[in-house]
Amino acid sequence: MARTILVVDNLADWSPYYPSEQVINFETYLAEEQGDSTERTRVINLCSSYSYLSDGYYCSLLAEARGHHVIPSVKVVNDLDKNALYRLQLEDLTSTLAKTLKRQNQSTELIINSYFGTTPEPDFQELARLLFERFACPVLQISLSFEQQWQITDLKAVSHRSLDDSMQTLFAEALDKFSKKVWRKSKAIKAARYDLAILVNPEEAMPPSNRGALKKFIKIGRELGIEVELITQQDFGRLTEFDGLFIRETTGIDHPTFRFSKKAEKEGLVVIDDPTSMLRCTNKVYLSDLFRTHKVPSPRTWILHKGNNQHLDRLEQEAGFPVVIKIPDGSFSRGIVKVNDRQELEVKVAELFAQSALLLAQEFLYTDFDWRIGVLNNKALYACRYYMVKNHWQIYKHGANRVDSGQFDTLPTFEVPKAVLDAALKATQTIGNGLYGVDVKEKNGKGYVIEVNDNPNIDSGIEDKYLGDELYHLILTELLRRMENHSKGL
Repeated sequence: MARTILVVDNLADWSPYYPSEQVINFETYLAEEQGDSTERTRVINLCSSYSYLSDGYYCSLLAEARGHHVIPSVKVVNDLDKNALYRLQLEDLTSTLAKTLKRQNQSTELIINSYFGTTPEPDFQELARLLFERFACPVLQISLSFEQQWQITDLKAVSHRSLDDSMQTLFAEALDKFSKKVWRKSKAIKAARYDLAILVNPEEAMPPSNRGALKKFIKIGRELGIEVELITQQDFGRLTEFDGLFIRETTGIDHPTFRFSKKAEKEGLVVIDDPTSMLRCTNKVYLSDLFRTHKVPSPRTWILHKGNNQHLDRLEQEAGFPVVIKIPDGSFSRGIVKVNDRQELEVKVAELFAQSALLLAQEFLYTDFDWRIGVLNNKALYACRYYMVKNHWQIYKHGANRVDSGQFDTLPTFEVPKAVLDAALKATQTIGNGLYGVDVKEKNGKGYVIEVNDNPNIDSGIEDKYLGDELYHLILTELLRRMENHSKGL
């Protein structure tokens, strides 16, 4: 279990706010014994000045030397102290600034305060969040002006001591949201050994875990001594508060989920889905070569390159029709089409090449259902059969206003045909030891791996239909094992 402490110059500086035993002065932090080296510590540095060789500067410096996660970091302190350093990190914000400030008076200089990446003005929230990801500090003052285009003219770390009453309220609310542990009673803090963040997107239409499953993760996590908290993309700056990250939002490389995974791994958190698994699983071109190299049984596959008609000639000659065409990073049956002749092939690949320079073509293997084998740490967890939508060749059918899905049934893994189970496990061994969902077609007694998903569905009432709560217990027990090993340096 990690602890969070707030460091101030003098305890009197905290008098406007709710008392907390986790608020200490710099002298106390300076003299603090290291104690249990396995205990994770997060430091929020609230000293009044971060200037070079000040108490605030040394607070961040010592925190990093002690292996504590600190906000602001020494890098952020140094960057904000030198205009030339932070400007290098602002060059890609031109379009964001134009969009954010399009309704603002161009003759007016604007000054905005960001409190832990939040601001009371909704129009500026996205800008505040982006800047907090790059310059994480408690209070950041942002100065903006218009000269041919909107630009950030100054960034400054501001002391909470300089805030007026209304600003203090905003600061306290943002701190409360950013690090709820500051306000917890000691008894509550001792209840859990580790903190696990589950990344979700409440607006996602087809999330990898439904509400029922998320509630089970929270409930069973607490039974195991894990404090589970649901977080969203707005909580990027809070990652260092946790010991582990479990991503339950559909992943992608050009997507915030990948940034979360990379950041968590860099900060020493246990992560599922880890960045390597995401890189390997989200691109079907990579998987096809990986399967070929390691002799994983899979359908015959061809790679198509944009503008190369010889690839289409070869495909027609070797595969015949029908044949399946896929974009490399499609999910939930999106970006996947079945073509029945050369004319349809040319039309569909032209449409899909607008999204990717490479496409994948696979021989068409029709089956009434696809096997989904859930694998964690190279062991099979669960098995489902996802049936095709009626009068359709996929398990999902995307219409203009709705998405239809086929039926399913869930079985114990010992009832899965050996060829299917062997193919699934062989596929994941080439990728890693994370949590995967392997899609396998069974044809003439043989298993053919279609793809490996790094972010498989764990839904209440579907994947857990056979194992029940034990499925969540198995996943969380593995996460707990990894967090314990990490805390021991294993």
